[in-house]
Amino acid sequence: MRIGELAAVVGVTTRAVRHYHQLGLLPEPERRANGYREYGLRHAVVLARIRRLTELGLGLAEVRDVLADDAGKDLAEVLTELDEDLARQEAALRERRARLRTLLDAEGGMPAEGPVSPELAALFAGTSHLSDSPMALKDREIIAFLETAMPAGDRERMVASVGEALGSPGGMARAGEAYALLDALAGAEPGDPRVEEAAVALSGCIPPGLFPGTEELDADDGFLRAFYDDLAPAQAEAVRRALRILAEERR
Repeated sequence: MRIGELAAVVGVTTRAVRHYHQLGLLPEPERRANGYREYGLRHAVVLARIRRLTELGLGLAEVRDVLADDAGKDLAEVLTELDEDLARQEAALRERRARLRTLLDAEGGMPAEGPVSPELAALFAGTSHLSDSPMALKDREIIAFLETAMPAGDRERMVASVGEALGSPGGMARAGEAYALLDALAGAEPGDPRVEEAAVALSGCIPPGLFPGTEELDADDGFLRAFYDDLAPAQAEAVRRALRILAEERR
C-alpha cells in the first residue's frame, strides 16, 4: 500500500501518518527502487491502534507508552488514568453548567459586565440604581475584573466585603454620595478643593475586608497605575488620598 491507501484504509489523513512517523509512533518502511514507500499489514494494524487510542482521549505521549515494547505503563493502567481524568472533567462540566444556569435564571438577568459569580451578580442587581453614575459603572468593571484575577479565597472575601459594606445601614447612600462627588471631578485638576471631600467620602465606603493589610493600601503596582491612568486626574488623586486615609487610620 502507498501512504494514501494506508491512510484511507485506516480512516486518517496522510498528514497524520507522516506526523506519527516523525514522532516515532509508526515505523516508516524503506523506500523501494521506484522511490515509493510500501506499507504492509503491520503498519495498518499499528496505525489503527493509534487511531483507537487517540479517539479514547490519550495524548500521543501516552500512546507511545502503550505502543513501546518496553512500555513504562501497560494499557490497563493508562486507560484507568484516562477514565479518572474524564470523571474529573465531567464533574467540572456539571459544576460549570450549574453556575451558568444560576446566572441565566438570576433575577434581573445577566449583568452588563458579563458572566460573574452568582454572588457578584446578585450584588450588581442590588446596586442597579447607581448605574447612572459613570464612576459606579467603572467600579463595577473593576470589581468584575478583580473577581476573575484574584485567587478563590481572596475573591470570595472581596465580594463578601463589598456586599457587607453596601448592606450596612446607610451604606448604599454613602456609596451614591461618593460616586456623585467623583463624577463631579471628571473635568477637574488634582488640586481642585473638591478632591479632599471626595477622598473622605470614598474612604468611608471602602470595606475594611477589601484591604486587610496596610501594605496593600501603600502598594503602587502596575494594576493601580493602570487604574489611575484610566481616571481623570482629579479622580485619580481622590482615590490615592482615600487609600492614604485608610492606611493612616490603620497605623
